[in-house]
Amino acid sequence: MEPPDAPAQARGAPRLLLLAVLLAAHPDAQAEVRLSVPPLVEVMRGKSVILDCTPTGTHDHYMLEWFLTDRSGARPRLASAEMQGSELQVTMHDTRGRSPPYQLDSQGRLVLAEAQVGDERDYVCVVRAGAAGTAEATARLNVFAKPEATEVSPNKGTLSVMEDSAQEIATCNSRNGNPAPKITWYRNGQRLEVPVEMNPEGYMTSRTVREASGLLSLTSTLYLRLRKDDRDASFHCAAHYSLPEGRHGRLDSPTFHLTLHYPTEHVQFWVGSPSTPAGWVREGDTVQLLCRGDGSPSPEYTLFRLQDEQEELLNVNLEGNLTLEGVTRGQSGTYGCRVEDYDAADDVQLSKTLELRVAYLDPLELSEGKVLSLPLNSSAVVNCSVHGLPTPALRWTKDSTPLGDGPMLSLSSITFDSNGTYVCEASLPTVPVLSRTQNFTLLVQGSPELKTAEIEPKADGSWREGDEVTLICSARGHPDPKLSWSQLGGSPAEPIPGRQGWVSSSLTLKVTSALSRDGISCEASNPHGNKRHVFHFGAVSPQTSQAGVAVMAVAVSVGLLLLVVAVFYCVRRKGGPCCRQRREKGAPPPGEPGLSHSGSEQPEQTGLLMGGASGGARGGSGGFGDEC
Repeated sequence: MEPPDAPAQARGAPRLLLLAVLLAAHPDAQAEVRLSVPPLVEVMRGKSVILDCTPTGTHDHYMLEWFLTDRSGARPRLASAEMQGSELQVTMHDTRGRSPPYQLDSQGRLVLAEAQVGDERDYVCVVRAGAAGTAEATARLNVFAKPEATEVSPNKGTLSVMEDSAQEIATCNSRNGNPAPKITWYRNGQRLEVPVEMNPEGYMTSRTVREASGLLSLTSTLYLRLRKDDRDASFHCAAHYSLPEGRHGRLDSPTFHLTLHYPTEHVQFWVGSPSTPAGWVREGDTVQLLCRGDGSPSPEYTLFRLQDEQEELLNVNLEGNLTLEGVTRGQSGTYGCRVEDYDAADDVQLSKTLELRVAYLDPLELSEGKVLSLPLNSSAVVNCSVHGLPTPALRWTKDSTPLGDGPMLSLSSITFDSNGTYVCEASLPTVPVLSRTQNFTLLVQGSPELKTAEIEPKADGSWREGDEVTLICSARGHPDPKLSWSQLGGSPAEPIPGRQGWVSSSLTLKVTSALSRDGISCEASNPHGNKRHVFHFGAVSPQTSQAGVAVMAVAVSVGLLLLVVAVFYCVRRKGGPCCRQRREKGAPPPGEPGLSHSGSEQPEQTGLLMGGASGGARGGSGGFGDEC
């Protein structure tokens, strides 16, 4: 049995066969035309942009057209291109007055040089490929523009915190951007979340304007209800703008502060520099009294002095300062300041007082004069008196060495070491920079005190006549003592460096036996008396023993010298031993007398003496060969 639709299938088979034959005769009709067009293109203002429209597949002939969709919905044709073989023939139809004009490149892409905000449109690409059909695609172009620097215009007036509604704070402007930026507000760096609807606590309004260039400008105004804490707050606004590829930017305005009006709540009154931690000021200094209220704008200040519970008006100003030039002790007392703020609450204390304490220290007075003369071994008491406020502290010193505290200086059993300068110093412990001093010089009167440098003993225990020695004598006293010696030649008395009040004299001499017997004396004297010291030398050896030894040494030296000369002379005469006699055998030579048998030595002596004189001429004539 055949299916119900079998006759219909039999009738449609020839038609399908015919369609297959037609498709085989036209291979291009087998591929439907498709387009590759980006749906969204983003570009920064002023940059060039290319809109691509590429047909897929292989088509020997097709027509490509670009249309612009305007705001009315019309689609004027901008350009077209026809593919003829392997080349694309380009034709521009309507540039819409754009400068620079639209262009179509060799690949059929639409080129927009220097993109403007007005280029933000939908661009439609249409491709007609004959039997392959027609394809259409739309590319949306978005043009971005970074806005100019954000500007803020704060309210220059004085804003009262006593208002119970929001007041205009500032206006923020972000100009020439695309798309329109967004504006946010900040207080002390924290974003303010304010509504756009009117609200007693705060709100903001916004207005967007399209400039002739097509760019957008945004204006935002901030309204807030202010508090006293806002007096030091910093405000600013920021513009947030968009960039291609989903990026964002931010431009912050400069910060600004507001001038607020708020009533005084606290008042301070104090002594300015210079002053000590205890609150004292020095007499003669320039002193400032400073009064400050925390209201704004600065209120008027009234400065006064209380005397017998009556106010003595001193000054009225807007600074709250009172200057006292060269303050005196008579200006000590109670001073007051009053803030004239009629907006302050009733329970606020607008007046303050303080005590001005002027420290002073009068010159010191001593019970003795500048010079005090006392006899040796005596005692004395010196008083130092002073007037000052606060109560001064007194201290005595001598040569920077502390002697004691208090007004009284007690001197007992004084010696010459007590001579010197004594200083009484007064100071105020609570005013460290205020002090005074007074001094006197003590002169101790008395007979001289004598010191000598003892004679050093000789190494061998005795002195010899002619030895040289230097004697030194030192003394002190008042008046200054004179030093004298029992012999002439002493040096003048001179002060000893580093030893106050001491003078010294020296004497250089040769030791004699007379000095050993009598000694040398040094004497120090002044109108109060004198002191004497005798230097002794002990035993002194005579100088003759030393001379005898020298004479004996000279005699021995001379004898040795004569002996050496005699030996040398004999050796020179014969070249042999000295004093050897040699007699020749036989009779004596003619003419020579012989020795007498009587043993007389006279002829021999004569011959010796003669030989001594003539032997050199008769060397080989007989007789004595040598004579000495």
